[in-house]
This record gives sequence, structure tokens and C-alpha cells, in this order.
Amino acid sequence: MADRPGRLGVGVIGAGRVGAVLAAALGGAGHAITGVAAVSDASRTRADAMLPGVPVLAVPEIVERSELVLLAVPADELEGLVAGLAAAGVWQPGQLVLHTAARFGTAVLEPALRAGGIPLAAHPVMSFTGTSIDLARLAGTWFAVTAPAPVLPIAQALVVEMGGEPFLVAEHDRPAYAEAIDTAVSFSTAIVDQASELLGGIGVGRPGAVLAPLVRSAVENALARHDEGPGPDGAGTIDGAGVVRPPGGAE
Repeated sequence: MADRPGRLGVGVIGAGRVGAVLAAALGGAGHAITGVAAVSDASRTRADAMLPGVPVLAVPEIVERSELVLLAVPADELEGLVAGLAAAGVWQPGQLVLHTAARFGTAVLEPALRAGGIPLAAHPVMSFTGTSIDLARLAGTWFAVTAPAPVLPIAQALVVEMGGEPFLVAEHDRPAYAEAIDTAVSFSTAIVDQASELLGGIGVGRPGAVLAPLVRSAVENALARHDEGPGPDGAGTIDGAGVVRPPGGAE
């Protein structure tokens, strides 16, 4: 598979729960993982487990040797990282630069673009464990994709290779998208924690196991009420009103 046309050398900056898993998925699709930046002990352990044999390198070296750079760092660090690498003259013309932050589209990658890079954004709508379990969960997971129109097919193809399903979110809608994702994660986590604490307080053992069928069915029922009409797909875009529209404005 590694000899297939179009295979890329992929460098990974950030071996957190998301970066390690997406890199492993790209490696499974036949791309060559050229190196990974892993600073903490936890990230190094994760890199060893998910990306065996991949060298841990300094960030500039990863960028210099990669055709695709996967930026899987916290959103608050992304802008400074991109700008710092641009100031150091590390970005290369024609290099694909893909970040995974929900909050941003491709504007945050402007310094790389000015150096000739190709900006892509793809956020997986999934909660990650950072283990091999996530590789199976990626199958059918939606990815919010933002990219300039000429290179949008590249971002979509990379998502599909990772096992996901791409849907388009406009640049100006990224903050609202990120808020929706944060709301879903924060509220679901808080509700389960609160309910588990209440059950534990009255002596119920393993409250998580007791609540699991209820929570799953309640969430599935709630999601079903909002799963009518045209769904997100790679051919259309979600505008500010939440309406999916095909390219060119055709209905």
C-alpha cells in the first residue's frame, strides 16, 4: 500500500489523544509517518503505542521532512505555533498543512499560506481516548472540513482515508460550530457526573453502569429528533442558518 500513487510523508505535531490516532489512521491508509513531536511523558508513551517505529523529532525537523503536516495541538497554541514556524522560515511551498481545532477554519494558517503552504482544517466530531479503540470508532465519524475551494477535495479525501465522513463548515461559521461541539461535550459530561454522584450518594454501586442504558437511549432519542432532512455531506456546506447547500448555490 505504501507504493500507491499519492501517498504522502506525514509529520505529526502533537501526540495527544487526537493526533496520535489520526496519524495512525493515515498510516493505515498507506501514508508514511515521517516523525512525531511528543513533549510530555504521556505523549511519548502514546506515540510509542500508536505509532511504533516513528521517530520523535523536533518540530522544525518534522515540518522540513513532511509533505503533509498534521497540527493536532490545543486550539490556544495553534496560532502561535503556525506564526512561529513561519518566522523561522520552516514552511515549504506546496506543503499541506492540516489542523484539527474545532474553533478555527483556515485563516489561522495564513502564515503558512504566505510561505506557499496549502491550508486545510478538519475537526473530527468524536471524543477520543488516544488508544487503538478510537481507530474503529473513526469509521463513519463526521469531520467538519474547511478549506479553499480548489483544495477542498484534498481535505475531503484525507478524511475519507481516515475512515471519516466530511461535511463542510464555512470559515465564518467555525466559532458557532465549536460552541456546539463544546456544549455537547460539556453538558453530557456534567449531567452524567451529577447523576452518578446522586446515585452513589444513596448507595448505588457502579452508578455509571446503571445509568449507561438510560443515558444512551435518551441521547439516541434526542439525536433522532434532530436527524431529519438533508444531512451533512461532502458535497454541500452548512451556512449560518444551519441549511445544507450544494456548491454553486443550487438547491
